[in-house]
This record gives sequence, C-alpha cells and structure tokens, in this order.
Amino acid sequence: MAPESGILSALQPVTSSDPPRPPFQTLDRTASAPYSLSEYLRRWAWATVQATLWRIPRAWGLRRWLLRRFGARIGANAIFKASTRIFHPWLLDVGERSSVSPGVVIYNLGPVTIGTHSVISQDTYVCAGTHDYTRPDLPLLRPPIVIGSGVWIAAQAFIGPGVTIGDNAVIGARAVVMRDVPPDVVAAGNPAKVIKAREFRRDSASSDTPRVVPEGRSPS
Repeated sequence: MAPESGILSALQPVTSSDPPRPPFQTLDRTASAPYSLSEYLRRWAWATVQATLWRIPRAWGLRRWLLRRFGARIGANAIFKASTRIFHPWLLDVGERSSVSPGVVIYNLGPVTIGTHSVISQDTYVCAGTHDYTRPDLPLLRPPIVIGSGVWIAAQAFIGPGVTIGDNAVIGARAVVMRDVPPDVVAAGNPAKVIKAREFRRDSASSDTPRVVPEGRSPS
C-alpha cells in the first residue's frame, strides 16, 4: 500500500462495526516520578512561596528577589504580577524591563528565556514541556523556549515547546505558536503564521511616518 493510501485509510471514520483498536500508549509504563528528590523538594518550597509571599499586592521588588533566591536570572525592573504562575524559577531567565501579566503560566519544565523590554500579556501559556507520543511509555520531554527582546505576545496565546520567537515580533491574541517566528514580524492564528512585517514608527513627537522593516532584517 502506498504511503498516501495508508494515511487516507487511517483517517477514515470509525464505525460501530469496526473492531476496537488496542491502545498504543501504555500508561502503566510511564515514569511516575520523572524528577530527582532534590527537585521535588525545591518545587514544594517554591509552591509554598508562590501561594503566600508571591501574592502580596504590588510587591514587584519582592517577586524579583524571590525568583533570584530560587535560581532565576531576572533583569532590573522586570515585572511579574501576583497571579503569574512559574513552575521552575531555576529554569527562568528574564531580561530587564520585561513584563509578565496577570494569569500568565510559565510551565517551564525546560528552560524559558525572555529578552529585554518584552510583554507577555494576560493568560498566555508558555509550555516548555511535552511527551514523546511516538513511544508507548510517553517519556517526558523538556525542550527550551526562547522569546526575544522587544516582543509582544498578546492575550491568551499558547507558546509551544521548543519555539523561538525572534526580536521585535508580535504574536496575536489566542495564537497557537508551534514553530519558530522570525524577528520583526506579526504572527497570528492557529497554527500561528506570519501575516505581515511589523511597522516601526518613530516617536509621535518627531514623526508620524510609519517605518516598515522588511522581513528578515532588523531595524537600524
């Protein structure tokens, strides 16, 4: 059977007369404790902090201090809101003056890096963890995510494992980003695709003329 025929056959709807298919994945073989004991203890300690001190209103400096105490690399004046959830601060690197908004989840089973002057808008989910679905035991994978500088990720976007978002890119609201996004572009949709180059306007006091950076080039 040709590969195309096999794919089409697999996509045919299942009817009541078809025999049940045996499950490929066997959850009794998955790792019940994929982390070391020391990492579980650190996660417990961090969860306690995040449920208490982290939630003090307007405690920007305290949150930066707490993250650093747990091994994060946090730049000056980075902002984290009280409802932001971070799973592994020791796998987080955020540049100066970046802002992580209310309801954002940074599920950083693997390393997550955010550059300077970037905005992660409310309820965005940054997911640096997945499973190898080609194996029956579904082993845990922890691919890194890199979000560049000057990036704006709009509300409720999903940033998938292993993705790199280039500097000065814009990700539309509720976009599902499963592949790398180049710098200086606007991407949106599910799955996210580049829809146009990002416009760069000078300060409104000096000029109202928009500047468009061609795809693949950085602003001078």
